[in-house]
Amino acid sequence: MTEIPEHLRKRASEAKKKAESSPSSSDAPASSGGSAGESKIPAHLLERSKSAKSKGDGGGATTAVAPAGATVAAAAASGGLPVMSGPQGHTQRLLTVVKSGSIQDIKMKPQDKVHTWPHLIVVEFGAALFCTAFLTIFSIFVNAPLLELANVNQTPNPSKAPWYFLGLQELLTMFHPMVAGVTIPGIGLIVLILAPFIDKNPSNRPEDRKFAVSIFTIFMMFWAVLTLIGSFFRGPGFNFIFPWADGLFFEL
Repeated sequence: MTEIPEHLRKRASEAKKKAESSPSSSDAPASSGGSAGESKIPAHLLERSKSAKSKGDGGGATTAVAPAGATVAAAAASGGLPVMSGPQGHTQRLLTVVKSGSIQDIKMKPQDKVHTWPHLIVVEFGAALFCTAFLTIFSIFVNAPLLELANVNQTPNPSKAPWYFLGLQELLTMFHPMVAGVTIPGIGLIVLILAPFIDKNPSNRPEDRKFAVSIFTIFMMFWAVLTLIGSFFRGPGFNFIFPWADGLFFEL
């Protein structure tokens, strides 16, 4: 139940005292038939309230449906529920009191996000500068492991692609070039592209993103296994070997 503020209580009590000290406007039409014009309540409403009061005193069971104004006038005349009366005998009802905090419009809601600039870009730029400086200093003191000049008359055996292409080279030993070089990588890329549209869960927690985590794990494990086989388990003629028996045929 909402508490009525003190200033409204004070105003209502002052109005009630003022109405009690002045002649009652509801009794004036009953005492004299020509004084209905002095009252602010229409004559037909007063007549309806008088008839309702007489029916109530007679014990009639019939209930008349009247407009809101007639209901207020009847309640004031019958002495039922306490009704506050204002200046000049007007009856008033206090519907509700709404606290000011409940109707305040909050235009901006707090959020745990920050702008890309400068919070993210500054950190990334600093990391890029650090990596560049580290590689520059490291390359001054350590030479790159370059091999001798290539001989066009002698093909190395085995002839392997760089490690990041060894997965594709491994697929070429199992499938047709069209399947190994276009179909299988294309299907993998399409599935990875469609993954954000299939899994629309906005959560950042891994346990809530089972579909996305599963797709990424399958893709990475598939490619890692092919790269490891091509790097350490392929020997002369790109034949399958065991590195602990035949040695390593892999160079960075």
